[in-house]
Amino acid sequence: MIPVLLLMLLQLSLSVHKTEKATCFLKNSPSLSRDGELIIGSFFPMHSVQVRNSNELNLNIFFLVSYSQSLRWLHKNYQQVLALLFAVEEINRDPNLLPNISSLGFHVYNAYHSGERTLESSLRWLSGLGQLIPNYSCYGQDKSVAIIGGATSALSIQMGTLLELYKFPQISYGPFDSTLSDKAQFSSLYQMAHKDSSLHRGMIRLMVHFEWTWVGLVTTDDMRGEEFLWNLRKDMIKYDICLAYTEKLPVSERRHTESQDQFMPRIMQSPVRVIIVHGDTDSLMILRYSQPVFLFLWKVWITTSHWDIPMRPQWNDGYSFHGALSFSQMTKEIPGFKSFLRIVNPSTYPEDPLLKEFWCSAFKGLKKLKNEEPNECSPNGSLETLPLQFFDMAMSDMSYTIYNAVHAVARALHEMLLVTSEKEPIRHGETLEAQPWQLHNFLKSIHFNNSAGDHVFLDDKGNSEAHYNIFEYLFFLNDTENMVKVGQFIPNAPYGQDLTIRNEAMVWGWFEPKVPQAVCSDSCGPGFRKTPREGEPVCCFDCPLCPEGEISKQINMKHCVKCPEDEYPNKERNHCLPKAITFLDIKEPLGMSLASVALFFSVLTVLILGVFVKFRDTSVVKANNRALSYTLLISLTLCFLCSLLFIGRPTAATCLLRQTIFGVVFTLAVSSILAKTILVVLAFKVTKPGSRIKVWLQPRVSNCIVVLCSGIQVILCGIWLGISPPFPDTDIHSEPNQIIVECNEGSVFGFYSVLGYIGLLALASFIVAYLARSLPDTFNEARFITFSMLVFCSVWVSFLPTYQSTKGKAMVVVEIFSILASSAGLLGCIFIPKCYVILLRPHNARVRSICLEKLKGLANE
Repeated sequence: MIPVLLLMLLQLSLSVHKTEKATCFLKNSPSLSRDGELIIGSFFPMHSVQVRNSNELNLNIFFLVSYSQSLRWLHKNYQQVLALLFAVEEINRDPNLLPNISSLGFHVYNAYHSGERTLESSLRWLSGLGQLIPNYSCYGQDKSVAIIGGATSALSIQMGTLLELYKFPQISYGPFDSTLSDKAQFSSLYQMAHKDSSLHRGMIRLMVHFEWTWVGLVTTDDMRGEEFLWNLRKDMIKYDICLAYTEKLPVSERRHTESQDQFMPRIMQSPVRVIIVHGDTDSLMILRYSQPVFLFLWKVWITTSHWDIPMRPQWNDGYSFHGALSFSQMTKEIPGFKSFLRIVNPSTYPEDPLLKEFWCSAFKGLKKLKNEEPNECSPNGSLETLPLQFFDMAMSDMSYTIYNAVHAVARALHEMLLVTSEKEPIRHGETLEAQPWQLHNFLKSIHFNNSAGDHVFLDDKGNSEAHYNIFEYLFFLNDTENMVKVGQFIPNAPYGQDLTIRNEAMVWGWFEPKVPQAVCSDSCGPGFRKTPREGEPVCCFDCPLCPEGEISKQINMKHCVKCPEDEYPNKERNHCLPKAITFLDIKEPLGMSLASVALFFSVLTVLILGVFVKFRDTSVVKANNRALSYTLLISLTLCFLCSLLFIGRPTAATCLLRQTIFGVVFTLAVSSILAKTILVVLAFKVTKPGSRIKVWLQPRVSNCIVVLCSGIQVILCGIWLGISPPFPDTDIHSEPNQIIVECNEGSVFGFYSVLGYIGLLALASFIVAYLARSLPDTFNEARFITFSMLVFCSVWVSFLPTYQSTKGKAMVVVEIFSILASSAGLLGCIFIPKCYVILLRPHNARVRSICLEKLKGLANE
C-alpha cells in the first residue's frame, strides 16, 4: 500500500512543483507550533476517528479532508504535548545548551493510526503546506531537523518508509520493537524506550507468585504480538502455566465500529479468571470500544502501561477493569514537571489553540461526568482536578521518553554546533545551518544523564532492560479511580529477589477478600498425586490418592514417595508414622489367654499322670502299658509347655528351641501312640500257642520304637540347626503399620521336614489304629487311638494352609493353637476315658482286668 502511494505522489510532484510556490504562506497544518531557529516535528495520537463505514475512508489523500465532526479527544495523550513543551522550554532556558541558537521550536501533528492519514500528515510536515506538494518544501521548512513520533511500531514503520527517502532522523518514543532495530531497513530511525524483552518474564513471575496457571491472552495480530506470544509460551512451560486461549485482535485504527469479531463474548463466557493484555492503547483501542458498560466481568487483567487502562471512550465503564495489574517501566521523576503541570491553563499559553481545545473538551467531559451543565471551559481550573481517565499528573512512560528524545536531539545539535564552529566559526548574527542528514552521526553516539539522573542512549545496544513498577487499577463505586503501586520487577536481580509484591496493598475484585483462583484443575493436596489428562494441557490434571505405602507431603506432586521401611503412611497419606513393634506378648489378652490354656492343660496332664501313677496296679493302667502311658503323658505335658516358647519377644535362644523342642516332644508323643497301637494290635493278633509274634510283645520292643522314631527326629533337627538354624528377624512388609518381630525359620525345608515327619508318624498310627477298629467292644483302646489320631491329623492338616495364609503374630497364634488343640485331642481321647473308668467306674475296671488275664493266658499258651 505505502510504496504505491509513494509512486503516485512522485508522479504528481513534477506537475505541481512550479505552480504551488505562491502557496507557501497558506495556513500551516500543524495542530500546534512554536517558532524557533531549529524545528522538531512531533506526531502524537491526540484524537480518535469515528466512522460508520470503512468505505468512508476511500478519499483522495492528496487533498485536505475535514474530520472535525468525527474526531474525539484522547485526553490523556495531551500530556505528551506538555512533555514536549516542557522539554523545549527547559532547553531554551539552559545557557549551556545550544548557546548560539536563540530558540528551539516544534510542530505538533496528530498521529492517525492508519496508513493513509499518517502518510498525509508526514507529507504535510515535509512540504509545510496546507495543500500536499510531494518532493517540495515550503520556504523556511528547511529548519526542521528531526521527527519525534511513532507511538506504535506500525506508525514508526509507516512514517519511516517515507522519511527514509529524505534521511530525516525519526526518534520513536513508543514501545521498543526489535523489528525497528534493523538498520539496513530503518537506518534513520532511533528508539528511545528501554528494551522490554523481559516483560513476559515479569508477568510469569507474577503468575507464579499468585499460583495462577490457567490464563488467557489478548494481543495484537502483528509481529510484535507474535514475538511476545512465542516468548511467553516458551517460559510458561518451565512453570507449568498454560494459555487457555489466545485472542489475536486486528490492529485497530482507533475507530469505534471497525471490528465485527465477537471476541468480547468469548472472553466473558470463558471460565478463565486471569487475562494478559499485550499491546498499546492505539493498537488495542478496539478492546476498549468492545467493553460492555456497567458490567462486572470478574476478571483479573494483567497489562502493560502502553495499554492505558483509564483511557476509555465511555465515562463510567471502569468497573470491568477494577483490580487490573499494570507493568509500567520504572522511571525517575523529572524535576519541575509536576509544578509545570499545576500552572498550565489556557491563560498561561493564550497563543496555544490546541490547549484551549483540550481544556474545553476535558472540563466539559468532567462536568458531564458529574451531571453538571457543561456551559463553560473552566479557564482557571487545574489539571490536578481532572480524574484519571482525562489526565494523569504522574509522567507516563511515553511522556518520559519524549522528554528524553527532545534532549537527545538538542544535545546532538549542540555537538554538531561545536564541530562546525571548530571548522568555521559562526559570525555574529549568523545561525547554524543544520541539515537533517548531518545529525545522524551525532545521534548515533549520543548518551547523557537527564535531569532525573537516568542514563539515556539512542544506540539500541546501549539500551538496557527496562525495570518495572507494578500498579493496580482501582475503580470505586463513587466513580473515582486510582493507580496504586503494589510491587516491582527487576529482571537482572536474583530469582526470588526480582519480584516484590505488597500483598497487603492488593484489592481483589469487588467482593473477593483473597487472591482469585486461576487454575484449570484445583491443586492436588498432600496425600494425592498429579496425573495429566490425556490430550489436554499440563495444567489440566486429575488428583488420585497416593498408592498404598506411599505419601506426598507437598501440593501438586507428580510422584508419591515411599515411606522408610520402619514407617508407614497415615490415613491421609501425607505423613509417615513410625511402625509399632509387635509380637505375641504375654501381657496382651491373647497371649495371656493362650498361656493360661497351656498351663491349664499341662497341669491337667500332670494330674492325669499322678492318677496313673497312683493307680498303677489297676488293670486299666497295666493293660495300657504303664511305661508308654507315662511317656505319652510326660511328652504331652512338654507339648503344652513348649507352646509357651512361642509367646513373648523372640530371642536367639527361643528361636532355636521353640521348633526343635516342639518337633522332638511331639515326635515322642506320636511315637508312644504308635508303639501303643502296634502292641494292642499285636496282642489281639496272637491267638496260636508258640507263635513267634509273641517276641514283639515284650516291653523293650515298644521302647525301641519310641527311641528309634524320636532319634530320627533328633537327627533331622540337628541337621536343620547345623545348616540353617532359626534366628530372630523382623518383618516390615506383611503389615503396613507394624514391624513384626518373629523367628525366621532359616531353612524352610528343614521346618517342613520336621512337621512332615511328625505327620508321617501320625498317619501311620492312624492307619494301624483304623485297621484295629474290629477289636472286641469291651476293649476299645484301638478306637480311642483312632479317634485321637483323627483329631490330631485334622488339626495339623488344617494348620498348613492357615499357617501359610497368615502373617506375623497371627501365624504364631495359629501354631500355638494347633499345638494346644492337637495335644488336648490326644489327652482327651486317650486318657480322659481311662480316668473316668478308674475314678468313676471301678466295676468296668475289673471287667477289663478279667479280659486282660485271658489275653495273657492265650499269650502264654
